[in-house]
Amino acid sequence: MQIKGLFLAMMAFCAMSSAAMPASTTTTRSMVIGNTTSQPIGHYDFCQRYRNECGSIRDTAVLQMDADKWALVQSVNMQVNTTIKPMTDMEIYGKEEYWAYPTTAGDCEDYALLKRRILMQRGISAANLLMTVVRKPDGEGHAVLTLRTTDGDYILDNLSSSVKLWSDTPYSFIKRQASYNAGRWVTIENGRDLLVGALH
Repeated sequence: MQIKGLFLAMMAFCAMSSAAMPASTTTTRSMVIGNTTSQPIGHYDFCQRYRNECGSIRDTAVLQMDADKWALVQSVNMQVNTTIKPMTDMEIYGKEEYWAYPTTAGDCEDYALLKRRILMQRGISAANLLMTVVRKPDGEGHAVLTLRTTDGDYILDNLSSSVKLWSDTPYSFIKRQASYNAGRWVTIENGRDLLVGALH
């Protein structure tokens, strides 16, 4: 996959995207962050290979959303989801939990990493693009990208074509990158309670 081609496809999608922000079905728009917690082993290994992407973050201001940024975020989510073929780390690399930038195929965290990189290249601060570990309703672990905004925390997910407010997803949220340091992780204190409400 060539990034230039992906950018061109995203621009075309932007022209067709609705600029309206989605309405939330719940009043919990932002995650409540707790203490520093363990870094996923796959992300630790990723940081050893990409040290410049895992340090302190200077621009920690929360992203102010507008129609253009919303269209960009939607297009990146859709284009990466439709361009990258889903495959497991074992199928691609012959081992588990290998976090990497995908070229043609990847698993959940690879999709999220690529979306994060593209959006950073388009001017969104790393403080607002946070790798996040969740649990699906069936108990399986999953990784998504959290977009931190003044309107709330939104989720870019390889299993969904739409970008949703975090509390409108079916997931139990466990932990995410810290907004002040891309190499540190923090707990999500209100992430588990919401799962009950999402299922009823």
